[in-house]
Amino acid sequence: MTAIIILIVVGALLFDYINGFHDTANAIATVVSTRVLTPTLAIIMAAVLNIVGALWATHVASTIAKGIVMPAYATDVLILSAILGAIVWNIVTWAFGIPSSSSHALIGALVGAGMAEGGTSIVLWKGLLDKVIIPLFASPIVGFMVAFLLMSLIAWKFSHSNPDKTGNLFRRMQLVSSALMALSHGLNDAQKSMGIITLALFSGGLIHTAAVPLWVKLACALTMGLGTAAGGWRIIQTLGHKIIRLEPVHGFAAETAGAVVIMTASAFGMPISTTHAITASIFGVGASRRLSAVRWQVAQNVVVAWVLTIPATAACGAAFFYLLHLFGVK
Repeated sequence: MTAIIILIVVGALLFDYINGFHDTANAIATVVSTRVLTPTLAIIMAAVLNIVGALWATHVASTIAKGIVMPAYATDVLILSAILGAIVWNIVTWAFGIPSSSSHALIGALVGAGMAEGGTSIVLWKGLLDKVIIPLFASPIVGFMVAFLLMSLIAWKFSHSNPDKTGNLFRRMQLVSSALMALSHGLNDAQKSMGIITLALFSGGLIHTAAVPLWVKLACALTMGLGTAAGGWRIIQTLGHKIIRLEPVHGFAAETAGAVVIMTASAFGMPISTTHAITASIFGVGASRRLSAVRWQVAQNVVVAWVLTIPATAACGAAFFYLLHLFGVK
C-alpha cells in the first residue's frame, strides 16, 4: 500500500468510529429515554449488534464503491478529500447535538471531491438519484407514515387495556425493537466505510474487483462497535427528550418503524440515513397523539440540517481536494 492509501484506510476507520458515536443515538435514544435500559447496557447492546449488522451484507458498500463516482477516475486524493470532508461535518454536527446524516455527509463529500477532480462527468448521476436522492426524501416520509400508522393501531388495540400491564408489555417489546434498530444501523451505516476503503483499494490496483475484502468488513465492523461504545449523549438528548416525551410504547413504535425502513433500504443497496429514519419515526409517533405533542422548532432545526448536509459536505470535499493539491498531495 502507498502512504496515501494507508491514510485513506485510517481516515475511513476514523469516520466509522465517529459514525458509531455520532449515530449511537439512532439505536438507543428511545430505549434510554424510556428507561427500559440503562445507558451502559443500551450502548453494549448497540455495539454488539452494530458489529453483527456490519458483517451481515455488503449491498450498501457496493453502492458506495461503484455507484456514486466512476471507480476508474476515483483517485486517492479524491477519496481522502471525501473522508476528511465527512469527518469535519460529523464533528461539527455532533458538537451542536444535531442529528444529521453521516451517510449523506460521506456521499456529499464524495460528490464534491469528484466534481473537483474531474467535473460533473465522473459523477454517476443516475445512481446518485436512484440510490441516494430519492431515498433521502422518501425514507423520512415512509418512516413518519409507518410510525404514525403503527402507533395509531396500537392506541386503538390497547385503548381499553390495563395501563400498567400495557406498559410492562411494551417495555419488554422495546428490547426487541431497539435491538432491531441497532442491527439495522450496522447493516446500513458500517457499509459506507467499507465501500470507501474498497474503492481506494480498487482504484489503487490492490484488488481487481470492487468486492469488499473480508479484512475490510472485520475492521469496519469492529471500529463502528468501538465508536458505538463511546456513546453520543448530545444527540441522545435531542432524539430522546427534545422532540416528544417518550414512553415505552412510543419507543417501540418509533424503533420498529425506523428498523423496517432501514433494513428494507439496505436490502436494495440504498445508503439511507438511519438518523433520518428514526427521527422521522419519532415525529410520526408524536403526531399520532396530537400535532402539539411534537416540538416543531426542534423538528425544523433537524430538517434544515438534513437539507444542508449534502451541499455543505460537497463544498467540504471540494475544499479538502484543493487544499491537499495546494500542499502537493497528488
